[in-house]
This record gives sequence, structure tokens and C-alpha cells, in this order.
Amino acid sequence: MLEDTIRILAGDCTVMFDGTEREEYRGRVTTIVKPDNTVLVHDVDGYQPVAWLTRADSVSTERTGGFTLVAKKDVQTLRIATHDREGFTNYRASPAGTPVGTCPTCDGTLVRADGVRCVDCHERYAIPADAVVRDEYCSCGLPRIRAERGLAFDICLDRTCESLDDAVRDAFDREWSCPDCSGDLRILRRGGLIAGCEHYPECETGFVVPSGVVDGTCGCGLPAFDTGSDRRCLDAACDRLVEVPTT
Repeated sequence: MLEDTIRILAGDCTVMFDGTEREEYRGRVTTIVKPDNTVLVHDVDGYQPVAWLTRADSVSTERTGGFTLVAKKDVQTLRIATHDREGFTNYRASPAGTPVGTCPTCDGTLVRADGVRCVDCHERYAIPADAVVRDEYCSCGLPRIRAERGLAFDICLDRTCESLDDAVRDAFDREWSCPDCSGDLRILRRGGLIAGCEHYPECETGFVVPSGVVDGTCGCGLPAFDTGSDRRCLDAACDRLVEVPTT
């Protein structure tokens, strides 16, 4: 995998922006080019760039008559022409997030950022948005996560090591009856994790398995879930009151 880099251009520059209007600035500025081709030109005043172009279609350099950085997006063009260039270099970069452990591959730091990523080798692990990364580690060396899908499941961060789908399937496959036919609900992966009728496609009944733990039964007969913030039916469209479980 190629390393993500942030490019930095610093020096005395003329900054020209052509869009619906033309703007021009001159000064000693620092230009940042992010991996997604967003270009930000900063001076010494304030926190907002003096010029920018978000997710440019292209970023290139011209060396005719000096060094010029050119970013283009649709009809917009941002040009940074150097008069006294102090530097133009690349720096390794990564997503920044809350540290959650150590990468067993390279000993780099794992951070919670759009899943879990290593800041050094850039390995990425996709996890449910509601999952909690625990202080405990799997035998493979990765942290364990806790995700609630009917029960609270503690599994490895790496889904190829321990699968949340398999854990939910082992606990709830065929545990609930289809409300529209005589079939059972199977735990399936269809984009998301769903409880779908075994008689599909004859019966198209299916429900997304929500985050939370099973907490009694809804008035419709399907399981109710305690999500931590409320109590809801497996069927998100259910308009029947959820019964309070008996103790």
C-alpha cells in the first residue's frame, strides 16, 4: 500500500485564484496539499486559509519561468507561483484518532479513525460504528472489541480472526419466527446484518439487527431491544407499543 503524504510548499509566493471572480495575493505563505488533493494556502494571520481548493481534480507543478503549483477543479484554478521558495517536500501522514492499541504487524500505534488504523503501516480494520475497543487483546495480538447485537459480543478487532456475524448467527439464527409466514428468521449478511425469513424470495420479510441487547418481547411478537438510549422492536417500522418485560 502506498503511503499517504502531505505536500508542503513554503516561501514568497503570488497566489492566484480563478473562479467566478479572480483574486490575487502576495506574501510569505505555506501551502498544504492533502492526500485528497485539497489545497490550503496559509499566511500568519488567523486560522482560515487565504485561499483554498477542496478536492481538486488535479494538482501539478510548472517550472517554466519559476516553480508554480497548479490545482484545478472544474472551472476553478488555484496557482501558487514562487518568487523565493524556501522548500517543497513530502511528509508521511495518516488519519489521527484516539489511540486504542499497538499494531502486531509493525508495532505502530492503532487509532480509532474511520474504523481502526495503524499510523505507521496503514493497516485498516473496519468495525461497527457503535463498537467499543477494549483494553483486552486477542491471541493474534490485536485488541478485542465489544459490539451489541442482541447480546454483548467480545470479539477480535480482525473479523477474519473472529466474526461478529458468526457470533450473532450462533446466538440467534432461527431463534425468532417470521411474523408473516410459518418460517424462521435466519441471520444473514445483506449489506448489513439482517434477520431474514428462511422462505425468501417467497417471503421477503427481513429486519436489520439493531445495536443493543434483547430485552423482552414487543407487542407484535418480535424481540425488543434495549439500545441504551431507548427500547425498540426488531421491526423499526413497528407501530405497536413495546411491552415492558416481566421480572
